[in-house]
Amino acid sequence: MDQPAHSDEALTRTASRLRRTRITEGRPFPLGATWDGLGVNFALFSAHATKVELCLFDDTGEAELERIELPEYTDEVWHGYLPSARPGTVYGYRVHGPYEPDAGHRFNPNKLVLDPYARQLVGQLRWGPELFGYRLDHADKDLSYDERDSAPLMQKCRVIDPAFTWGMARKPEVPWERTIFYEMHVKGFTQLHPLVPEADRGTFSGLAHSEIPAYLRSLGITSAELLPIHAFVDDSYLVEKGLRNYWGYNSIAFFAPDPRYLKATSANEFKATVNQFHAHGIEIILDVVYNHTAEGNELGPTLSFKGIDNASYYRLLPDKKRYYINDTGTGNTVNLSHQRVLQLVADSLRYWATEMRVDGFRFDLATILAREPYGFDEGGGFLDACRQDPVLSSVKLIAEPWDVGPGGYQVGQFPPGWAEWNDKFRDTARAFWKGDPGTLADFAKRVSGSGDLFNKRGRRPWASVNFVTAHDGFNLNDLVSYNDKHNEANGEDNRDGHSNNHSWNCGVEGPTTDPEIIALRERQKRNLLATMLLSHGTPMLFAGDEFGHTQNGNNNAYAQDNETTWLNWMGITANGRSLREFVRKLIATRKAFPILYRSRFLVGSHNEELDVKDVTWLSPSGEEMTTEQWQDGNAKCFGMLLDGRAQETGIKRRGSDATMLLVYNAHHDVVNFTLPEVTDGRSWLGLIDTNRPDAPMAEFEFGHAYAVTARSLVVFGLANDSIATRRLRQGLGALMDIADTPLPE
Repeated sequence: MDQPAHSDEALTRTASRLRRTRITEGRPFPLGATWDGLGVNFALFSAHATKVELCLFDDTGEAELERIELPEYTDEVWHGYLPSARPGTVYGYRVHGPYEPDAGHRFNPNKLVLDPYARQLVGQLRWGPELFGYRLDHADKDLSYDERDSAPLMQKCRVIDPAFTWGMARKPEVPWERTIFYEMHVKGFTQLHPLVPEADRGTFSGLAHSEIPAYLRSLGITSAELLPIHAFVDDSYLVEKGLRNYWGYNSIAFFAPDPRYLKATSANEFKATVNQFHAHGIEIILDVVYNHTAEGNELGPTLSFKGIDNASYYRLLPDKKRYYINDTGTGNTVNLSHQRVLQLVADSLRYWATEMRVDGFRFDLATILAREPYGFDEGGGFLDACRQDPVLSSVKLIAEPWDVGPGGYQVGQFPPGWAEWNDKFRDTARAFWKGDPGTLADFAKRVSGSGDLFNKRGRRPWASVNFVTAHDGFNLNDLVSYNDKHNEANGEDNRDGHSNNHSWNCGVEGPTTDPEIIALRERQKRNLLATMLLSHGTPMLFAGDEFGHTQNGNNNAYAQDNETTWLNWMGITANGRSLREFVRKLIATRKAFPILYRSRFLVGSHNEELDVKDVTWLSPSGEEMTTEQWQDGNAKCFGMLLDGRAQETGIKRRGSDATMLLVYNAHHDVVNFTLPEVTDGRSWLGLIDTNRPDAPMAEFEFGHAYAVTARSLVVFGLANDSIATRRLRQGLGALMDIADTPLPE
């Protein structure tokens, strides 16, 4: 075996410094490195370690200055108090214990490991064989042992002073039913933004420029959902190809913002971003990855958890503890059935919700978090912890309710209080507007809140997060421009990414100059956006879709940290500006008419006391749909009549919301739709037509046969002399003044 990187002389000097260092026992809580104004308490959980050394480094993290053995071990926590330590202290750990992979133990003190509770990281990871606990070139692979020091290649931890002046801004606390998500990437959104100073682009400082939240506010967005910002690792195989892990779903530190998003050296830079967004009334939602880490499987590197207590932090095969359970498809699975690991995740969430003041979390592969050794359990430890915690139960919790493990698909099965990404909405909306037969009935369920999935246990329509595009898959422009994925730039011979995208190129693969195809594509974009933003549930818009950003057919752009994913603000076309204005109109329409975000599910039954139905499904003749029509696989046009008088609050009286009619036509030809006669109404006001996005408001008599253009969506409001109509006209007036700031040209 190779000799350790430290010479005997260097170890002697280290031992001498250790004798001069005054360290006391400290406390086993809180975990992590905590500055109390006088010194720093260090506490690290490890149930199976035999010794833990605290390693101190210079400010750059390059030179190791001292190793200090933590003197106390209480309740499986190693701890010590260092009076000489201050904020800015750079550190890591070396953890001693058995190296017995077959028993699940992979301790190797030659490998510097990150504190799982580190609030800030220093530097960037550099790949090399020294990062692995075993010899890469050894025939026994991970059963071998590597004695080389990994510290020169490793990131380090930094002690922080959490003090920050928040000012007067407060959390917006947007009600769930009024929430509109906008999924965005810190770097991708700001890297090419003309109003962000060049030095700030790609960082939290860039995102904190007032123009960014002002833009979201001008669109009508209430909540910005940031792709992962927890410190993450660029996979070695990507680095070898000259690529990077752009999305960030490869976490290694659950408390630390990723250094690549910091312009300066202070983790408080993220707080400034939150403060700016809150000042504009915009919530911050974090996409978080607690289901796996960047350490991979048994052949992966030793960066943190693996070297601290592998058998506790990861789910291992019960009869072969050398190997990891891989329900994530990424090599390992975090073991939230362990009390201390569950505590780590809960502490991380509380830290971001309280110290960083974020407003909620979207959980990547959330089914894994709810899986116990016996399978998915909506009463499992993690979900129970979130439900009973006074902090976590008060913020927005959104699940991605699937993974690749057994019983991994759990849409609609999360407990009350949770919202869930609804992929059924995505796939059905895409298929319907593509013209697939037999989708009409399922489409009606999706636009009315997916009650078949969520209408139980007092859950509300907002539990369904409706989206047609997200970071994973085609974006909106490419969804209507490509039949097939084009992921060659990822270096995997186009094998990666989903092949079943329910996409349609409208006649030509990729870019075209054909005006008819361009017009159809623009209308399809408007159809999909209108469907998502005007449906019951919580809409989520993907950044750049509002002006037609393209990824050139790449539906798995996780490694494309370049112009493929960076939003091209200066390249927005006339069609893009028109689409963006249409999005503003859609969002303003949703906000103006409460019937579109009512907090109760649409059930379609007749209320005898009020003599109304909350929703009536209409055929093109203006009559109520029959069973035969629902079962007609070729039927592609119908109307959804929302009665504003339907009971809303539980009080037995009629409501006064505006009555609305939405007509969906996925047929390839014009359909003449007879506008129904409605009690207490005078006529219909045309509000939105995706074939004529700039058409002014017009009035149509009952019985009028409205020519609904092929593949288009039309929205009407009921005109009469009631409170509802006054609200309707006030809402329409609000459409003329919905922007606080002009959108960038």
